[in-house]
Amino acid sequence: MMRCAWMVAWAVVGLLAAPGAGAAEPMRALIVDGQNNHGNWPTTTKMMKSALEETGLFTVDVITHAPQGPDPSFRPDFARYAVVVSNFGHGAADWPEETRKAFEAYVAGGGGFVAVHAADNSFPSWPAYNEMIGLGGWGSRDERSGPYVYLDDEGRTVRDDSPGPGGNHGAQWAFPVIVRDSGHPITAGMPPVWLHVKDELYDKLRGPARNMQILATSRSDVTHRHEPMLIVVDHGKGRVFHTPMGHADESQECVGFITVFQRGTEWAATGKVTQKLPDDFPSAERTSSRPFGGR
Repeated sequence: MMRCAWMVAWAVVGLLAAPGAGAAEPMRALIVDGQNNHGNWPTTTKMMKSALEETGLFTVDVITHAPQGPDPSFRPDFARYAVVVSNFGHGAADWPEETRKAFEAYVAGGGGFVAVHAADNSFPSWPAYNEMIGLGGWGSRDERSGPYVYLDDEGRTVRDDSPGPGGNHGAQWAFPVIVRDSGHPITAGMPPVWLHVKDELYDKLRGPARNMQILATSRSDVTHRHEPMLIVVDHGKGRVFHTPMGHADESQECVGFITVFQRGTEWAATGKVTQKLPDDFPSAERTSSRPFGGR
């Protein structure tokens, strides 16, 4: 009898010590895509899906909108997910009204949302969406959309209400990212400056910019101003992470981009970040990339 009890006890200990025993179930993430002015969007969706899954924190589903025009069948069940990632782009058709309302309720009610690159071009006439992303560009955005927000050379936030279009960029180049808030979970531990690989550096973004915090900027060679590159927004009870970076496959292979995307998605989902900075994170002097083989 004692021998049986001893064996059961050790079996329980072994079970608890087994790899993955007691670990939390992965969170569910959803990537939405299907209409984007960037022709490589199917690949960048795969890249983002892979980046999230390799953390071990997420299982990832993808729901794709019809390639042209409105799609009445586009009705994701947002409530099933801890976080939603948008890989839409400029010129995307409006979602069905019911879907828009469901997404508004999802984020305001505490859901996480991540907007990547051209996702901030989408839906210029959707007020709640513009509140979520804080700043956007193109799609007829101008001073009526909100101020042009940037940082001056002293690091002060400027809200420029003067007339002008929203959204612009110059030629792609490898640019430094300057961390402005090293205390935020997404940027914690990052070097003060790190070099992002060749990418489009968005400038002159406009929007409501309410409940918004700028975590990092890059100095545009077009405006010569410090443009927001990592943004977080509180929207109701929900959390939004927004980065204008990530134009091409090459820019999404940047370890800096991968890291902020993984961390930003975890933060949007949970309000915290458990991931450590990788050893191959870029420095102020050198870029760092991980080639993606899953095309």
